[in-house]
Amino acid sequence: MSYQPIENYGMIGDLHTVALVGMNGSIDFMCYPHFDSPTIFAALLDYRNGGAFQIAPQHDGITHRQMYLPDSNILLTRFLSPEGVAELSDFMPVQDSGHVHRLVRRIKTVKGRFRYRLLCDPRFDYGRSRHRAEIKDGGVLFSLDEKNTFFLRSPIPVKIKDGAVIAEFTLEEGQTAAFVFEEYRDAGSSESGHPHYVSTAFKETLNYWRRWISRCKYQGRWREMVHRSALVLKLLTSHSDGSIVAAPTFGLPEEIGGERNWDYRYTWIRDASFTVYALLRLGFTDEAAGFMGWIGDRAGELRADGSLQIMYGIDGRHQLSEENLSHFEGYRGSSPVRIGNGAYGQLQLDIYGELMDSIYLYNKYGEPISFNLWENVVRLVDWVTKNWQQADEGVWEVRGGRQEFLYSRVMCWVAVDRAVRLAMKRSFPAPLDRWLKARDQIYWDVMKNFWNSEQKHFTQTKDLNTIDASSLLMPLVKFISPTDPRWLSTLRAIEKNLIEDSLVYRYCRTNAASDGLSGREGTFNMCSFWYVENLSRAGDPDQARFVFEKVLSYANHLGLYSEELGPCGEHLGNFPQAFTHLGLISAAYNLDQRLNAAGRLRV
Repeated sequence: MSYQPIENYGMIGDLHTVALVGMNGSIDFMCYPHFDSPTIFAALLDYRNGGAFQIAPQHDGITHRQMYLPDSNILLTRFLSPEGVAELSDFMPVQDSGHVHRLVRRIKTVKGRFRYRLLCDPRFDYGRSRHRAEIKDGGVLFSLDEKNTFFLRSPIPVKIKDGAVIAEFTLEEGQTAAFVFEEYRDAGSSESGHPHYVSTAFKETLNYWRRWISRCKYQGRWREMVHRSALVLKLLTSHSDGSIVAAPTFGLPEEIGGERNWDYRYTWIRDASFTVYALLRLGFTDEAAGFMGWIGDRAGELRADGSLQIMYGIDGRHQLSEENLSHFEGYRGSSPVRIGNGAYGQLQLDIYGELMDSIYLYNKYGEPISFNLWENVVRLVDWVTKNWQQADEGVWEVRGGRQEFLYSRVMCWVAVDRAVRLAMKRSFPAPLDRWLKARDQIYWDVMKNFWNSEQKHFTQTKDLNTIDASSLLMPLVKFISPTDPRWLSTLRAIEKNLIEDSLVYRYCRTNAASDGLSGREGTFNMCSFWYVENLSRAGDPDQARFVFEKVLSYANHLGLYSEELGPCGEHLGNFPQAFTHLGLISAAYNLDQRLNAAGRLRV
């Protein structure tokens, strides 16, 4: 066993957690039973000590294929050889209540005859705790403690070795074997023991996903990629809390062998707000409403001064202390492997703009917001009007000290601007004179202090003349016209300094604001999609389309994206990432409209 490339995985889930399934039939990452629970399988981070659950043929010369059942999150992994074809179906049933978080795996010999090997080797509590494994009627009971017991239901005889379940079995053409991993309650009463459970659950899960995606209103170009991105975002949404995780993984490196390895299993105000924008565009108002409910709860927990944290646990908890899992070697030796995220204590002023933009859009395209939420919005925006001039850690969460960042300043303008618009649209009581004055002050500050008149571009910070890809959002949030001469010259500077072919780096490594970390990083996929949208809005839809198609070619075989791409197109960083997929949706939506307006045929 060795490390599979990050892009070799597909994702399944039940709106409480997800599992990553490799093309070799191995589940190498799964937190259980929730997104931010400890891992039970983490071979992706340490293939010797992390734990895995693999079902695969024991034959030479096997080639692998993966696909999703159309319009669903049911994953099919196919094994092809001169001896025949085998197919592994993986899914997690979605249930509204009484959830036991089942993982269902069904292997079938489609053609020929195969000998299979099963390995179910859970390593609980991030691989830090030893468990007991005991063969029971119908399967194996894994016991960590009284509150953590799990059951693997198996139709074939198995053996236990060092706490792992192993088995070898043969299936003739047309034969199947199904395995169910679930929280243990009473194996005798579990519905998974019913002889038709797997086939029934398969059909119900397929119907659930097809009903859900059928609500999508997008009918434009790249429909399949947009639908897949929507299905990804839905999988990253907590059914019980309404929050949206930035990514379901932790510790996947931005540089192989480097230290840029973070835990993304939490809800960033920024990422989730943009996700709501994408979901609203596609017509998924229920998910937007769920997140607004979560936001309403966070707004009710504002600090005494009216400010927010930048991120929270999926259940809204505030404390996300960071620690290193020193016993994990990290993906291909990339350490440290961190859980928790120390950035939760940072000051990032941009989050107020993203949040207010999502509230404004939800009020416009979803449902009118409540007066209780508005009262908290007033407190929040008042805080912004008093603190927008502060230095902060910025959108990239630098750990090299606070600075005055352009993007933070622009998004403070967005926060106040959207609050003004919302107050006037709904006739809400608000200190409009004070807000309008602050909005204009922020605008002039950006135009005077972040514009380099010699190099003709907006700068990353007040003190540095370097360029930053986050400025690509300036026209997208309507701070500046996409055809304004100042913006067009900034776009040319970005193309010169940050873009390689179609892919965009976050910022120049030379003279950039220090992020406090060693090593390099790849290109940022979401920035590449922002670039596409800028080209489209600037009046060049043909070039935008060309670049967009190039960026789409970097998706993995299932249409999934990680956070970054390496020099050879390899995926880097946590996977799959919500921000990348919502950037894809936004770029496709806007570009499709521009191409239609330009009279371009759909091909």
